[in-house]
Amino acid sequence: MTWKMNKIWTLTKKELKTFFDSLIAYILLVLFLGVTGFFTWLPSGADIFYRKQASLDSFFLICFWSLFFFVPLLTMRTFAEEKRSGTIELLLTKPVTDWQVVISKYLSSMIMIFIALLLTSPYYITIAKIGNIDHGATLSGYLGLLLLSSAYAGIGIFASSITKNQIVAVLLSLCFCVFFHLICGTLANTMSGTLGNIFNYLSSTTHFEPMARGIIDTADVIYFLSITFLGLTGAVAALSQRKLKD
Repeated sequence: MTWKMNKIWTLTKKELKTFFDSLIAYILLVLFLGVTGFFTWLPSGADIFYRKQASLDSFFLICFWSLFFFVPLLTMRTFAEEKRSGTIELLLTKPVTDWQVVISKYLSSMIMIFIALLLTSPYYITIAKIGNIDHGATLSGYLGLLLLSSAYAGIGIFASSITKNQIVAVLLSLCFCVFFHLICGTLANTMSGTLGNIFNYLSSTTHFEPMARGIIDTADVIYFLSITFLGLTGAVAALSQRKLKD
């Protein structure tokens, strides 16, 4: 088990180095912090001062939407770039399994997302100093953002694994994400009965909002982890199919 984890960590470090060797990581981090910071602190109708509450509710709402774009842009190159450059063949000939490759891509993406969210900690510290903030609800909200990002990362990696074009990977990922992010919630509001309940359960909003309010339910955690697992499994299947064709 240890040597397997060592291989995964070695591949993860390689992926992280690739991120930071290009401008993509820095540009995405600046954009993410710029968007979340602007709408959290500056007058926007949903900012902290407008709400007049010592909470990060507005920040979590903004992140819920900004991560919808940030994560697909982050994961678009995980496999698509390697396919385009031809390095995927070299990688798959090494003594590593498809799962190890996919998990390393996932971990590197999640570390980048964790760094992005960690850089927003001054928001939390500042509000905690100026008001009586609910620490439990705040930590629960951050956990919700990580789980939401995990689901979108799984989808993004799968989308990147089935194409060699990064733009196509982003568009595919957004199409998949918009189903959970918008379509399911809309259909749940327009339907009743069993179908309405199904679409309501499939909506990411249904499972994120309670966590943003400080309520951690096992069903919500399982929902996000299930989407993550399905996305990563799809990526492994795409790699296996490529091997069979070769």
